[in-house]
Amino acid sequence: MDRVSVVVTTKNEAQNIGACLASVAAQDIPREAIEIIVVDNGSTDDTKAIAARFADVVRDKGPERSAQRNHGMLELATGAYVMFLDADMILSRTVVRRCLEAMAAGGHVALHIPEIVLGADYFPSVRRFERSFYDGTVIDGVRFIKKDAFAAVGGFDVSLTGPEDWDLDKKLKGIGTIGLLSRYDFDAVDAYVAGLAPGDIPEALIAFEERSGLDTPLLFHNEAAFDLVRYLRKKTYYTGSAEAYIAKWTGQDPDIRRQYGAAYRFLGVFVEQGRYRRLLSHPGKACGMYFLRFLVGVTFLAKRTRQARAS
Repeated sequence: MDRVSVVVTTKNEAQNIGACLASVAAQDIPREAIEIIVVDNGSTDDTKAIAARFADVVRDKGPERSAQRNHGMLELATGAYVMFLDADMILSRTVVRRCLEAMAAGGHVALHIPEIVLGADYFPSVRRFERSFYDGTVIDGVRFIKKDAFAAVGGFDVSLTGPEDWDLDKKLKGIGTIGLLSRYDFDAVDAYVAGLAPGDIPEALIAFEERSGLDTPLLFHNEAAFDLVRYLRKKTYYTGSAEAYIAKWTGQDPDIRRQYGAAYRFLGVFVEQGRYRRLLSHPGKACGMYFLRFLVGVTFLAKRTRQARAS
């Protein structure tokens, strides 16, 4: 079995890193087939001490997540495949094995993995609903990659902050195909996640397939309790390199036009390939989703206006 190097980037993630790494260590393949690498960026809490309990390698690197990921995936990883996670992510038990199987069956250079936003309150459920439409689209980003393909395209572009994931997808598409690990029943997964108590995490997520009865490998994103101001600040921060990314690939590129075009971001991605059925079947979540999309759009335009005036 080919070895997989899983790289997790951190900065002051003591609250999350244990659950993340426990889920990686609990994968249903031999432990020696997984290499766990943590690349920290100057944490001042117990992140590195916790990481040392699980990881094969713990190193320091900055200044941003792209440099951290490149260091782990290009310079430290020894596996034939590399996978990168944020510290607040949790894998169900079969993800890595199923990724290896999907890569072999499809001949892909990389995979998108369905990502489930956690939380039982209204806005976390809205975010979970929105995220379900992006799997395998140009809004998604790869997480599992052949290491030689990642090296061939030069890894992440460290000059970009925010769209570096989209940039990596585009570079990988230039040398091969990108697959989607799995598709899932949104209503079934939504009900399972919404019914979890804080004490159920991470065990109920690691054992998702067994406990839910759904044969679907998933990645769970344990975002902090929803705060609208923090959410908008985060979205605004990650648009910082948008113009550089667009200039790199040109505004006429079809992927760019979808990623930044209002027609696709507000309608197309939610209705294509029959997704309109899911949209129409959840009017309450759809209203909340469009409310957040509107605020993100207004915030982005306000930022660009301020930048234009300053220049």
